Amino acid sequence: MRSRRIPLLVLAVLLLVSGGMGVMAQEDATSELVDGNSAFAFDLYAQIQQADDGNVIVSPYSISQALAMTYAGADGETAAQMAAVLHFTLGQDGLPPAFQTLDSDLTTRGTAAADPDRGYPPRTLNIANGLWGEQTFPFSADFSAQLADYYGAGLQPTDFIGQPDAARDQINDWIAEQTEDRIEDIVPEGGITQDTRLVLANAIYFYGGWLNTFDESGTADADFHLLDGSTVSTPFMSQQAFFSYLAGDGFQALELPYAGSQFAFTVILPDEGNFDAVEDGLDAVMLESIVRQLGSRELILSMPKFEFDYATSVADTLQAMGMTHAFDPNLADFSGLLDGVSPETLYISDVLHKAFIGVDENGTEAAAATTVMMAGAAAPVDEPLEVSVDRPFIFLIRDTQSGAILFVGRVMDPSAA
Repeated sequence: MRSRRIPLLVLAVLLLVSGGMGVMAQEDATSELVDGNSAFAFDLYAQIQQADDGNVIVSPYSISQALAMTYAGADGETAAQMAAVLHFTLGQDGLPPAFQTLDSDLTTRGTAAADPDRGYPPRTLNIANGLWGEQTFPFSADFSAQLADYYGAGLQPTDFIGQPDAARDQINDWIAEQTEDRIEDIVPEGGITQDTRLVLANAIYFYGGWLNTFDESGTADADFHLLDGSTVSTPFMSQQAFFSYLAGDGFQALELPYAGSQFAFTVILPDEGNFDAVEDGLDAVMLESIVRQLGSRELILSMPKFEFDYATSVADTLQAMGMTHAFDPNLADFSGLLDGVSPETLYISDVLHKAFIGVDENGTEAAAATTVMMAGAAAPVDEPLEVSVDRPFIFLIRDTQSGAILFVGRVMDPSAA
């Protein structure tokens, strides 16, 4: 009897030590995971920026973790391609505990109540995973247990065959709840069908207040210069303070730290006429070099307020990067998801991603559904340096201790919602 080919829907939404593994070994594994995720982040960004000329925000961490859950059930060439594209070097046994440890570390560092004595606002980082499986489908107990144990994604039996619209509402409601309603309706009408057998989702939400907030009374409209030479008037925030700063070759870079945490908003501001060259050259090695050379410098900083969301399917992007078998009904091998022999086999039908960011005088709010110590010193100067982020720039939200990239994007026009 010929098996049916059934689509597997992956939602990339955007972010403990395992038994038997020593602390140092687990730290090494976590560092290796972060390095791989950073490499994937810039590979992914390079593909997306070529296909889109507007504002962009994605959470490579969210996409990576959603696909890591899928990778747990992959085999053969399907697994090999996924590992190569996603830069998974720890293998299917080592990856889940590394993600579990990193999730725990990031959430601990990224979440805290307000500290009135120090003037710190509350900060929130929520990373959540969800798993919905067709209630009549024979999923592997080992697969379900691994996702529950390491990713916190217990399998929720769902009636995709009989009530696909209700299943869609259930998944969208869960994602909205996990992201403080910033990511809504990621699964469009018709996105869940009677052929859907499994939906995996990762949701990440971050809110951080600036260590040095901007005075709202100083916010005023100013010109932002677009790549085509035109300008748009948009609200700019201003403040004078010490920041980590670098005057690089063809660009400037600075980091705005979040209060009471080791997270930072990194800005890479290409010189006028140099945006494409800097963006095309940006990778994990360049970012590491920038971070290593940042030094404390007093700045008179002005930068735009902005808020936008970005939704896309990254299925074609992942296939262009070399992950083709997973999307092919005839070649995909996700036999590790199945419990014994099944008349149906699985393949990935889509990978949906939606992200949001808002930056204002108080801090940053970012969400997505599918998230290194400063060194070097600038020469002493008598006068503060004026830096105006008044042209297209690239941004990242990073954990400066591990180097994990939660979000990466660019602002081409801050007035475009």
